[in-house]
Amino acid sequence: MLSLHVQIALLAILGVCLAARVEVSWDIGYLTVNRDGHYTKRAVGVNGKLPIPPVHINRGDTLALHVHNSLNVPTTVHAHGLFHNGTAYNDGAGMVTQCGIPPGTDYTYEITPEQEGTYWLHGHYGGQNVDGLRTPFIIHEREPIADYEDEYLFSLEDSYELNFQDQLDSVLAPHTKFPPKSSFPFALINGYNGNDTKPITFKPGKKYRIRVINIGTTEWFKFSMPGHKMQIIEVEGVRSVPHPVELLNMGPGQRYSVLVEAKDTDQFNYVYNATLYADFVPFINNLNPRQYLGTIEYKPGAPLATPAPTADSESDWFQDIEINAYDRMPLLNPVTKRIELHFENKRLNDGVVYSILDGVPYKTPKVPTLFSAITMGNLSTDATVYGTQARVHILDYMDIVEVELHNTGFLDHTFHLHGHTFQVVEYGPTGGGSPRGFTPTKLQKARGAPIRRDTLMIKANSYIKIRFIADNPGAWLFHCHIDVHFHRGLGITFVEAPLMLQKTTRIPTELSHMCLRQGIPASGNGIGKHGYDLSGMDPIPFCNDLPANQTFDGHPNCNVV
Repeated sequence: MLSLHVQIALLAILGVCLAARVEVSWDIGYLTVNRDGHYTKRAVGVNGKLPIPPVHINRGDTLALHVHNSLNVPTTVHAHGLFHNGTAYNDGAGMVTQCGIPPGTDYTYEITPEQEGTYWLHGHYGGQNVDGLRTPFIIHEREPIADYEDEYLFSLEDSYELNFQDQLDSVLAPHTKFPPKSSFPFALINGYNGNDTKPITFKPGKKYRIRVINIGTTEWFKFSMPGHKMQIIEVEGVRSVPHPVELLNMGPGQRYSVLVEAKDTDQFNYVYNATLYADFVPFINNLNPRQYLGTIEYKPGAPLATPAPTADSESDWFQDIEINAYDRMPLLNPVTKRIELHFENKRLNDGVVYSILDGVPYKTPKVPTLFSAITMGNLSTDATVYGTQARVHILDYMDIVEVELHNTGFLDHTFHLHGHTFQVVEYGPTGGGSPRGFTPTKLQKARGAPIRRDTLMIKANSYIKIRFIADNPGAWLFHCHIDVHFHRGLGITFVEAPLMLQKTTRIPTELSHMCLRQGIPASGNGIGKHGYDLSGMDPIPFCNDLPANQTFDGHPNCNVV
């Protein structure tokens, strides 16, 4: 029997001649589950089940994802990491690239990616991915990127006691302590209780591709295979020069493929280690971190080897800086658009603690931002017309954009850029503090051909610089991928080449009607009106409405918390 690797290679070769149309039907609805062995709660699943089976296609195939919404609220699906060149309306970001799919209705996402690698599909409306609407999405290469016997997939996720809306209500309650108390989550591995993992099988002397995805919502994972050599060969859909690592340190949304060389004999079995942890929760034995072990089986019944445990290293946070892209694309130069962003937590005049980029929390507009960009004519190049809380930055076509992101708070974050990959070009300390968890002398700079990815990790009290080319007209979110933080305002929107977008992209009638059926305008500025008339927009929380000495929970109004 041919190995999975050989079968995939043959299918990929055939796919060059005859690309397939892969039909996948999702009936998205509620169900009650207890997947972690501790918490029974309402979840969001597909076809009456959780976990959702991973989706596999070959590069060049068309994925037809047929969605029926059996929820009582709208829904959307985002293919995390895909560019959607020319079809930005299929990005699935609710009220950015489309209105939500109304309850009881259907929509088909037609996706034909000229990309390959490790991605995932997840809900992008109202935090539904937190409640279960998420699964890996693998696009197999036309030609294998390495010589390996077989491959295994590990999707890692956190599982909380509360569903997303209850979590969000607790953090958005006015005048409450921040951060609110929360139980520490448990881990799911491939959608099931992390303590019930199935063995993976290695043959002596063979090599294996291991895909690892953090599809969680808040927490970090470390993944290692003690006693085995791992080499990173793919980062979020971008092939890398093989890069040796002891462990993978991954925030929400991040993905890697590693090539692992099996031992020469089947004398012993080994373990793999997935550790769930959070820096912002006190470290308590058996609580934070939580360690989950699975078996690498060489021979049934063989004794378990006890290699030295994998040591953590400061350099784990600098993997982006050290990895080079296989295609050797050099550092992007010259920069033509610089954007500096500072984010922090602030309690604003309504008593709510928001996550803020440069003073204003993000909030979805009343009209999808993409629709405004396409229908506002020449005014589409003025960020004002989208509304202040859409946090729009206008990019010219083919700008080389450098974003300098400063984290002056006490929490670590991951940020995801829709519609693009970016180069990570610099890390360093910021705000006069020392980044917790690593101690660079000054800064770390990329050299050679920096790896490109779509989801970054940034430590507390640090900054990061990224660069990308504005070569994909559309409306693209750049937001924290800790879902509660995004829904508290931690995001911005890049409106890219809007005048070119108007010439090249038409919103499908079906999507316009989807908005109109819900009483949402399908054209106009951020509230659906003409020109600069934004009357009727929700008021923007701000810092100077209350007396300067008024406090909540001991925090002066609008001070960083």
